Amino acid sequence: MKKPIRILTPTCTLGYGFDTAAFERGMSLEPDVIAVDAGSTDPGPHYLGSGESLVSRFSIKRELTQMIVAAQAAGIPVIVGSAGGAGTRAHVDEVVGIVREVAAEQKLAFRLAWIYSDIPQASVAEAIARGNVRDFEAGYDLTESAALESATIVAQMGHEPIVAALDQGAEVIIAGRACDDSVIAAFPIWQGAPAGLAIHMGKILECGAFSAEPHGTDVMMATIDAEGFTLEPGGLNRRASLTSVAAHTLYERENPFRQAGPGHELDLGDCTFEQISEREVRVAGSRFIGSDDYWIKLEGARLAGYRSISIAGVRCPTMISRIDPLLADAKNQALKYFDSPTLKVNFHVYGKRAVMGALEPVVEHGAHELGLVIEAVDRDQAAAHAVAHFVSGTLLHVSYAGQFNTAGNLAFPYSPSEIGAGPVYEFSAYHLMRVDTPTQFFPAYFDEVAA
Repeated sequence: MKKPIRILTPTCTLGYGFDTAAFERGMSLEPDVIAVDAGSTDPGPHYLGSGESLVSRFSIKRELTQMIVAAQAAGIPVIVGSAGGAGTRAHVDEVVGIVREVAAEQKLAFRLAWIYSDIPQASVAEAIARGNVRDFEAGYDLTESAALESATIVAQMGHEPIVAALDQGAEVIIAGRACDDSVIAAFPIWQGAPAGLAIHMGKILECGAFSAEPHGTDVMMATIDAEGFTLEPGGLNRRASLTSVAAHTLYERENPFRQAGPGHELDLGDCTFEQISEREVRVAGSRFIGSDDYWIKLEGARLAGYRSISIAGVRCPTMISRIDPLLADAKNQALKYFDSPTLKVNFHVYGKRAVMGALEPVVEHGAHELGLVIEAVDRDQAAAHAVAHFVSGTLLHVSYAGQFNTAGNLAFPYSPSEIGAGPVYEFSAYHLMRVDTPTQFFPAYFDEVAA
């Protein structure tokens, strides 16, 4: 590489917000690229299956406007990965449309690139038949029928499709589902930075200022050279520390020394951290190990039904003491009454194992009130709604030993007490697929956007 490369990442997820003063300070340090991740599977399969955006259109446009205007003034590119949250074609198209609006409103002209990450269901089924798909973390083998029944399948691209777009002069790149560190690492790799350092840096930067103290959804910067990279928050109210940076290196990692990615493995066994100033940490020693075969991670979702919920509070001490058998009985009554093979009824009892479920280590609880979420999922919205109303009504009027009241047992904060929550998606694929080249399933398109 000819010179050190400076990267500005404005936030942990595009649309989650960042401090304008921190961003302006970051831009004053003359970064070479603005790169930001925009998605994850953390919010669950809904956005992947439905194509709905993870964050509001307002937030995406607001932040893209700040980024693109600043980047154009500085003559540097903007790279967004996992557009819209899940990075589907629908998400990419929506964000590309927003970029065009920003260009028109701000009277900007630039070369725009967008990269799709959707994998045709038939292509996945063919790969399964050839033995080119294996389990990742799903715990089961992916079948051809499951692939074909999926509403959407995307795959995480590595840095190579983004580098290819940069090779063709792209100034604004909107990528579909991408490995989060690859989004940040692509530009420095394109400029000749060591891939191991760039990817490790990308893994830390992709969460924005969560690798700083105090952490937050804010601006984080890095400067990478041939020997290592230096991290610094954009805002002067934060600092990078040995603890914050090293801790984030371990974030989302089963093995503290190895991390697999598309076509490679990252070796951190010889990694070093050094506090070089009050606000800066220097990292070195990260190594890139290329793999013989190139595997990409598939993420698929299928429609599982429709959900209705009812939210209620329980304040009666005798009902609280008997809540488990009362809920079990109400569920059994609903399953018998509706006799639907697709029906699922669940309860989330806040104040009693609602968060941890069966893993909750605290068996005894002393709550004087409980928050109850009744959940019904069935073949269509009307069926789910009917079940939710039946269950809430059953619990509202049930009698039980030790009961004092003869009126309603539940307190509903809303009217109507049942809320249609729409379609329910579940993950259908979380597997690895072997491909011939890193860009095989990630087509890029270009346009000269005029003011």
